[in-house]
Amino acid sequence: MRKIKIIFLTIVLSLTFSLNVNSRTVPASFADLAEKLMPSVVNISTTTTVISNTNPFPFQFPPGSPFEDMFKEFGTPKERKSAALGSGFIIDEKGIVVTNNHVIQDADDIIVRVNGDQEFQAKVLGADPLMDIAVLQLETEEKFIPVAFGDSDQARIGDWVLAIGNPFGLGGTVTAGIISARNRSIGLSRYEDFIQTDASINSGNSGGPLFDMEGNVIGINTAILGRNGSIGIGFSIPSNSAQIVIKQLIEFGETKRGWLGVRIQDVTKEIAEVEKLDKARGALVASVAENSPSEKAGMQAGDIILEFNGEKINQMKELPAIVARTEVGKKVEVKIWRDKKEIIKNVILGRLETSDDFKISKNEETQQQNNEEIIESLRIAVRPLTKEDIKSRNLPNQTTGLVITKIANNSPIANSIELNSIIVEAQKKKIRSANDLRDITKEVFNSNQKTVLLAIYNNQNQRRYIGVKLD
Repeated sequence: MRKIKIIFLTIVLSLTFSLNVNSRTVPASFADLAEKLMPSVVNISTTTTVISNTNPFPFQFPPGSPFEDMFKEFGTPKERKSAALGSGFIIDEKGIVVTNNHVIQDADDIIVRVNGDQEFQAKVLGADPLMDIAVLQLETEEKFIPVAFGDSDQARIGDWVLAIGNPFGLGGTVTAGIISARNRSIGLSRYEDFIQTDASINSGNSGGPLFDMEGNVIGINTAILGRNGSIGIGFSIPSNSAQIVIKQLIEFGETKRGWLGVRIQDVTKEIAEVEKLDKARGALVASVAENSPSEKAGMQAGDIILEFNGEKINQMKELPAIVARTEVGKKVEVKIWRDKKEIIKNVILGRLETSDDFKISKNEETQQQNNEEIIESLRIAVRPLTKEDIKSRNLPNQTTGLVITKIANNSPIANSIELNSIIVEAQKKKIRSANDLRDITKEVFNSNQKTVLLAIYNNQNQRRYIGVKLD
């Protein structure tokens, strides 16, 4: 009996020792680490000029009227300044700062505050809307304390992390948490592989760093889930992906992404069964662009890409990011599934930014921006809902409304409705145009009620009613 007890105690002690060796201790305090890192984290404030036309007539033309386009150019241009806040971090002693593209996009002036009291003008060295990264240069000869990048691939779910930023313009604020998940995609940008964290991240933290316990940057804080501030679900761009873009922006002022030239879709269980593939994996080629690297290599619609440049493709969404970070002009092996067997194709990658695919997508983005209109009463910019929106977001076919493209910091909806939400009703009336929304909000503002009831589809495509107090 005694022998059994000794064996049992030995096993328990061995397990305890093993767990202690393999686990990291809870920090007694983050104070030393925070004190070391704070001088390298900056606050960013921007000013943007917004121009809108005011209607010179005491009436509105009905949507679709031939007079609408004829007379809208006679509107009086009205300028106003819009301010925004964000965060960033210094990566070079000469004052090179990394932040999010959406923090500085279209800004007339960029002011960067270091150590809480030093202010510097900054210019944009390069910006990448597709990954939402921008690189700034402080316009000064002073030397600064930079931080280093860590290896985000080594970050594990459950690891402690520290976020430092400028939430709500309060200045250097430190929050701590753990890595909650990896490889998250939330439909915010083209290339997504977010680190999810429960470290508190709020409006104004955008562009700030996510640190590991060695003080290395493993992520760039970019987005939060929740309309009313942090609910413990924040997202950061992994440092390993970000560094490739940052290096290109510093060196070239633009990105140089690899381009394969295929349209792809998910491989479902049904497709895998028909193709006699062992399981649903890879990326199904829906079409091949003319004169693209994939066409020149002999790839065809119906091929299933299983491996690219030695990296296995488990899910369709993985392929664009892997291709994009591969060097332009590199010859790579692509393993595909065709006619129920694996074959290899050798592809020489092109450059995405000079491809017809990219030009078409940029034209579509520009067209959307040109359709933007300002709703002054709500201090937002909107564009018409399109058939493509309805299809991609799986909305009812007869849906009409406006997609929210910009929200000012002082907008009455700033803390209740997210970007890309769709306004479909106001005061229980369908919204078909920006004028519809203007008329209804104007009527409400001139009444004693001052609160407008909006029906929206949020970013999860859930229909919600939101009451908004106009001021």
